Amino acid sequence: MARRTPTIAAALAVGAALLLTACGGSSDNSSSDKIKGAGEGSKSPSASASTSTGDGRPDVSVPADLHLNFDFDKPSDAKHAAALADAENYIRALDHGINAQDPNDPAYKFYSGADAAHYAKTEIQAWVTGGWTATGTDRYYNAEISPVGDGKRVSVTFCRDQSKFYGKEIKTKKILQTKASSKSFQKFSMLMDQPTGSSDVWKTQLINVKGTASECQ
Repeated sequence: MARRTPTIAAALAVGAALLLTACGGSSDNSSSDKIKGAGEGSKSPSASASTSTGDGRPDVSVPADLHLNFDFDKPSDAKHAAALADAENYIRALDHGINAQDPNDPAYKFYSGADAAHYAKTEIQAWVTGGWTATGTDRYYNAEISPVGDGKRVSVTFCRDQSKFYGKEIKTKKILQTKASSKSFQKFSMLMDQPTGSSDVWKTQLINVKGTASECQ
């Protein structure tokens, strides 16, 4: 069971265009039919139940039956490494909100702004309306980070394999399993702003999710 819905895809159309313009690229985007369902250096996959650290950072932990695997190479550039870490935190915060059943969860608001915050809220609301929470294993990989414009923003892209990620009915505890297919693979593109003032948080401003991503298979 995937995370996106047709209404979410439509809401992202304008944001996707802005992201592609900022990155100087073009895209042949297609949306997943499901609802959720890099630099040099050492590889360090992240555990699913991790809690964000640092003063004032919110809890983004998820239940033990949901495993978020970020199979990324750690960038050698410190700024890029920090941006990638907070891209992970944005994804964690989204899943935290889904499992908390809270479309106004403060965690995703902490790590996002603009269209990315709207995306997260809409995603979470779809799961709340459906009466689902998330379970299984969600894998992210092949991360790439590049500066945008004057370097105050970066583009973060990565792949996703959601073939073992499922929805679970809250009332019945029934797991809504789906068969793996080409639709299990997605490509994420995120535009992130560097920290301002005393903050050390890279915030996701725009997000585009390409469904049935052949480059991720």
